[in-house]
Amino acid sequence: MEKTSIKSAIILIITSVIWGIGFVAQRAGGEAFPPYTFNASRFILGGLVLLPLVVFIRKKDARIYDAAHIPPLKNSITAGAVCGVFLAFASTLQQLGITIGHSAGKAAFLTACYIVLVPVIGVFFGRKCPLRVWVAVGITLVGLYLLCAGESLALSPADILLLLCALCFAGQILMIDRFVKDAEAVPFACTQFFMAGFLVLIPAVCLELVPDSKAWCDTIMAADSSGWEALIYAGIGSSAGGYTLQIVGQKGIHPTVASVIMSLESVFGVLSGWLILGEKLSPREIAGCVLIFAAVLLAQIPFSQNLRKKIL
Repeated sequence: MEKTSIKSAIILIITSVIWGIGFVAQRAGGEAFPPYTFNASRFILGGLVLLPLVVFIRKKDARIYDAAHIPPLKNSITAGAVCGVFLAFASTLQQLGITIGHSAGKAAFLTACYIVLVPVIGVFFGRKCPLRVWVAVGITLVGLYLLCAGESLALSPADILLLLCALCFAGQILMIDRFVKDAEAVPFACTQFFMAGFLVLIPAVCLELVPDSKAWCDTIMAADSSGWEALIYAGIGSSAGGYTLQIVGQKGIHPTVASVIMSLESVFGVLSGWLILGEKLSPREIAGCVLIFAAVLLAQIPFSQNLRKKIL
């Protein structure tokens, strides 16, 4: 395996850990704040945290490198704006699906279906992947089902929204793959957060603030310290940290392999619930975790040239 690929895989695993722990924060934050307000706030907070870093990095690069070796800022802004639209729709559709649905586990499973959509859509953009990665995708899907979905897969309106959410996340992953080579990670991520935050702010204002501003203000003022801590983690950790690392990690790896690795967020989400919240792990969930880890290894393990010719 190439050193670049190993580095990218490690970065994406760290991203999955951050996002997995973020499930605990999102649960606490979702209980403390109106859902769209929480989503908009965490994305805008993520953008604000990265903004000074953007200025610092641009000035530092200007001192060290020739202008010809620094990607134009407009590349990062364009990339972030496009990916921010996908992120905004994905997070909004996910929240709607969870709100009108009834199963967080099933929601997590349907959202994670982007691992199938990424390679399927990628084929139309010339991003083919080897057979072993397709096998890894299949194993991951089975693992996610065991880990998350403990009920019938008959589709409801909420489920359709969650599948559309998975489609948007697949689009975000593929758009990052499309733009990342010609953009800088931090300005890219910063723009993505501001775009997503301001787009999600629209339903936050129209559906939560305007209909009953007094109730909205009372909810914000009543939020306890755990709610604010959850918002800070979601904004600085999951958003500013996690999504920025996603962009960095995707620079040196195939988008389908990246999606398989990032599916580990479901595993780390369950494990963080076990460690932090004292939730129990069933044998079914443990089997799901094992299958997902196995799929990640399969997608990453290098094969000898002779074996590669036979199975890939």
